[in-house]
Amino acid sequence: MALHFSPPVLEIRGLTKTFPRRGKRPPVTAVDKVDLTLEAGEVVGLLGPNGAGKTTTIKCVLGLIRPTAGDIRVCGWDVRTHHHKAIEHASAVLEGARNIYWRMTPRENARFFAGLHGLDHRAHRVYIEELLERFGLADRGDEPVINLSTGMKQKVAVICALVKKTSLVFLDEPTLGLDIETSLELRGLLRELARETRRTIVVSSHDMDVIQDVCERVVILKEGRVVADDRVHSLLALFRTRAYRVVLSDGLAGELVERLARTVSGLSVTPRGERTELEFELPAAERLYEVIDIIREGGAVIETITQKEPDLEEAFLRVINDVAPEGGVEA
Repeated sequence: MALHFSPPVLEIRGLTKTFPRRGKRPPVTAVDKVDLTLEAGEVVGLLGPNGAGKTTTIKCVLGLIRPTAGDIRVCGWDVRTHHHKAIEHASAVLEGARNIYWRMTPRENARFFAGLHGLDHRAHRVYIEELLERFGLADRGDEPVINLSTGMKQKVAVICALVKKTSLVFLDEPTLGLDIETSLELRGLLRELARETRRTIVVSSHDMDVIQDVCERVVILKEGRVVADDRVHSLLALFRTRAYRVVLSDGLAGELVERLARTVSGLSVTPRGERTELEFELPAAERLYEVIDIIREGGAVIETITQKEPDLEEAFLRVINDVAPEGGVEA
């Protein structure tokens, strides 16, 4: 019995994109020899500072920009030689809600984009209604998009990307401009869709909370190159520091502060009413017992001791700024 082989949903090899400049100035390299493979059902965060090549990479995959070099395959189809076949498997929300028609209603937008991709909106009518219901827009489905809130406009844009039922979905800044409540709601919807449909979703965002909350894997670009590609929890563990927060029930004597400063690094002392909060880092976890002894010998009373956990933003900044994780520098 022959085994059935399913190609990766997205396979990028050696992707390079340069843009010419006027005069004799050398071209700008926006994407530089990027390799990336995404499998079915993955939810991946694409991170990087402005100008890192995130949007250029996405546009190359979607066939909106022609690569200078490299190969891109979507569900096994080469974007360059079988463009239409490849793009049948991909959809995207780019530049927020600006890719939808504001004078049309959410329902009309969904039907239009279904038809744009060669789908019979009558056959997709039930699915469109399901999406409107799931995103909380069923009762606003016949109202012009221009009258909707920013969060609702963003939801309409996501619906239009999902209506095609593609294997690969790009969401560029899906929560841009949303309030906290709407952002949390949209994150939950994205997690549900990824889990239920086994679609591969790529989220590009400057909001680290969104990436950490929604994605299981993160790819970080810097100056057009992939500088990190790992599971979110692995990346956080890699940059876990021995940083602690200690809350004391009263103040600290000056001599005690000086003694602590000689023992720990990055000591900060913050009065909190009658209490005092200390934050510091240690070269080794065992040194925490020494710090506790110093505090107690100084007559201070410890209320709580907690280890500070890194978040994705901290890990991202360390990667971008070439800060080595604990345990040494990777070659």
